[in-house]
Amino acid sequence: MSNGRMLHTMIRVGDLDRSIEFYTKVMGMELLRKNENTEYKYTLAFVGFGDESQGAVIELTYNWGTSGYDMGNAFGHIAIGVDDIYSTCDAIKAVGGNVTREPGPVKGGTTQIAFVKDPDGYMIELIQNKQASEGLEG
Repeated sequence: MSNGRMLHTMIRVGDLDRSIEFYTKVMGMELLRKNENTEYKYTLAFVGFGDESQGAVIELTYNWGTSGYDMGNAFGHIAIGVDDIYSTCDAIKAVGGNVTREPGPVKGGTTQIAFVKDPDGYMIELIQNKQASEGLEG
């Protein structure tokens, strides 16, 4: 499948408006589209950093009347590359976001990472983008 492309990751949320607010206001994404299915009682909202044709997005799925889910222990995290991990974490905290791991090097390495928890408990890993002077190693 050499011509495949990652489209989206779907996560179930207990309060769609709260999740849209988190991903747009705290994480800086855009609400790209939203649609309701009244027959099957669910609403989908797609959020991301720009046009879906250019990169993967997150599909927030709200099943009407379901306010929470058993998170289990199989899902790990969503990863997002950022240009300045320290100012990004400061901005997230300034608007009420929950930074659960402050920026710093990954264990056993030098890549700078941090973790943020969304309102439903999903973990988001922030990874410092490589600077041109750093090359592609690491």
